[in-house]
Amino acid sequence: MSEMTYQSSEADEMYDLIKRLFPICRSITGDGVRETLRIIQEVIPLDIHEVPTGTKVFDWEVPKEWNIKDAYILDEEGNKIVDFKENNLHVVGYSVPVNRHMTLSELQNHLYSLKDQPDAIPYVTSYYKERWGFCLTHRQREQLKEGMYHVVIDSEIKEGSLTYGEILIPGETSKEIFLSTYVCHPSMANNELSGPVVTTYLVKWILGAPRKYSYRIVFIPETIGSITYLSRNIDEMKRNIIAGFNISCVGDDRAYSFLPSRYGNTLADKVAMNVLSHRHPDFVRYTYLQRGGDERQYCSPGVDLPVASIMRTKYGEYPEYHTSLDNLDLVTKDGLYGSLELLRECITVLEANEVYQVTCLGEPQLGKYGLYPTLSTKESGKQVRDMMNLIAYADGTNDLIDISNIIGVPVLSLLPIVKRLLDCGLLETKK
Repeated sequence: MSEMTYQSSEADEMYDLIKRLFPICRSITGDGVRETLRIIQEVIPLDIHEVPTGTKVFDWEVPKEWNIKDAYILDEEGNKIVDFKENNLHVVGYSVPVNRHMTLSELQNHLYSLKDQPDAIPYVTSYYKERWGFCLTHRQREQLKEGMYHVVIDSEIKEGSLTYGEILIPGETSKEIFLSTYVCHPSMANNELSGPVVTTYLVKWILGAPRKYSYRIVFIPETIGSITYLSRNIDEMKRNIIAGFNISCVGDDRAYSFLPSRYGNTLADKVAMNVLSHRHPDFVRYTYLQRGGDERQYCSPGVDLPVASIMRTKYGEYPEYHTSLDNLDLVTKDGLYGSLELLRECITVLEANEVYQVTCLGEPQLGKYGLYPTLSTKESGKQVRDMMNLIAYADGTNDLIDISNIIGVPVLSLLPIVKRLLDCGLLETKK
């Protein structure tokens, strides 16, 4: 299979998976999360865990489980003017059950719309305070007439559990690379589904070859899921994780974005900045003060995991965010595949990164090792210059990412040079 065909196949598969997952109504708990994880299980060997309602998780508690079968608003003629089955964003997440008749003025207290985006259905939730509501386009809302309305939400809030998926992939060492993504939003394509879909195919690729590092990957509901997972695994995570990435909003084909860890000085920050600077120098760099995802939990004081976020357009920074406009037209095959490639390169760099020490004093005589070209060309001159620059900084204090940053050559371009120098004994790994 050619590389182009392989790439096209992966992009097609990712987009097909997003289309399959898109209609499912997900929340921070419930059957939508379970169904999503079961479908992902068809692609990768995911372990699914249930944590009971009421379980104490740090300063939080696992909430009751929410499921919904149907919801709608009927006008006086019996017309469904808002229908959950047409778009699951029409219902406020975690709405309590309701079956009532009411006037328009009373109904308005339970309606949510966006004046500045009149054709978008907003995404609204109320996880931790019991209420009910409907979301609709502002254009729909303005067309509502005075009269009586019948509102029905066929939902259930009960003692249940929080569900998350996990896969642990052993490597040559117990040191881990950590990947985390969300499975808690209903039908939004970039903000929600691009993360788990790209992560699924990243895991599939990781499983395809032996690895130096072990891998810990989680598919969780945002915030309460990461807090729950940390509460159960924090000691092992702090002991083993050397770098991690929070994966969200990776499906559009706009510019890349980067949000660092709390102090921006971890190995995850270092590799992400290196790869982005070489591959996508127009990327947008944010600060930790602009955080909003689960990096809040992984980098919180006392947890302090080396986790950064690589995204396409950052959450909250694109107009379709948290609305029905974040649909299957917003994510693209190129967007998904580009993000997959970028994350694969970050992992490849992490796997290859070592501190190197040159083994001879003074500049080596490259010719006797067969490392100096017998024909001098512009390209061969660059290869020699890159090799000599690498040797100049392989002093036992710099790892390969440091050297890449100093000499301005991507790590992947340095790997063949490193191999040649190792093979002829001019370079060694510093233990």
